[in-house]
Amino acid sequence: MVQAARSGVQNIAEGSQASGTSKKTELKLTNVARASLEELALDYEDFLRQHGLPLWPPDHPALQRFKAKRCATLEEVRAWVEEERRRARTGTDTRTNTDEHGPAGTGATDASSVPVRAGPCESVPSSATLVANAALSLLNLCCYFLDRQLAAQAAAFENEGGFTERLYRVRRERREGGEVD
Repeated sequence: MVQAARSGVQNIAEGSQASGTSKKTELKLTNVARASLEELALDYEDFLRQHGLPLWPPDHPALQRFKAKRCATLEEVRAWVEEERRRARTGTDTRTNTDEHGPAGTGATDASSVPVRAGPCESVPSSATLVANAALSLLNLCCYFLDRQLAAQAAAFENEGGFTERLYRVRRERREGGEVD
């Protein structure tokens, strides 16, 4: 998994650096980066499956909260994991100490009320479940953006050609314009 992650990052950087001299190399390296990140996503899916952990759909409430948080650091991801685990343990919104029915502890009781279990309905997700699903969410976003970048690179290559073709075009235009090499 580490090798796939490093390969993705390195190939993006190398492709970007190669863009000035070879659009073909840039396109190839960006595609290798995309494939490496897809491999990493499959590794995370395998991890979840092998450990009997759930693979969440993109609209899962915890993933929606993760996406809304826009974590920029590992510490922010750790804080999100702890917040989600606290939320699941208490069944409340950790920011306001409320659940979907209002503030905690304000429910009226009377003779006709039925006791309801105080804990959350779902079990507390493990840190591994939260982190793996968050990583998959980020990898899906990365792959989406790399797909867009690949399409733009392919269009630029088709329209402008590579470095050698552009140099030839400049030389030819100079010759046709009366300038001598």
